[in-house]
Amino acid sequence: MMRVIVMGVSGSGKSSVGAALAEKLGLPFLEGDTLHPRSNVEKMSAGTPLTDEDRWPWLDLIGARLAQAPDGIVISCSSLKKIYRDRLRQAAGSSLCFIFLDGSLADLREHMGHRTGHFMPLSMLDSQLATLEPPTGEPLVLRQDIAQPIDRIVEASAAWLRNGRG
Repeated sequence: MMRVIVMGVSGSGKSSVGAALAEKLGLPFLEGDTLHPRSNVEKMSAGTPLTDEDRWPWLDLIGARLAQAPDGIVISCSSLKKIYRDRLRQAAGSSLCFIFLDGSLADLREHMGHRTGHFMPLSMLDSQLATLEPPTGEPLVLRQDIAQPIDRIVEASAAWLRNGRG
């Protein structure tokens, strides 16, 4: 069973990579942002960063989906802080793998500039980067550079997941 979180700041490609990775692995995909309560979406749309208190109920919903996926699942979720990732690991109840989409500020800004119909404004990127605690040294984490083409990120991630995860 594979439970996978595709993580990173806004604009890193979580949704695109997550959907393609899930298809490659034959697993369901869940866009984590769809579980945000309306109040969180309204705050982010207005350019107001979320607090930990805003994020806990959202992370708990994602954790519940992880726990309820007996055959595995891929979920996109920013998972910016170690304490968030640890909460998700505990909720999953078994090994949880993270694909960390990381990249330069220029690449992130370019990705965000090409998005349409997303509630997160470009102005929120700085607050997400300030909040980000990279998962360096944490178990079952694969870092992928977003400067690579999505298909290459997906191929490398799928190979890592299938081959014992590090």
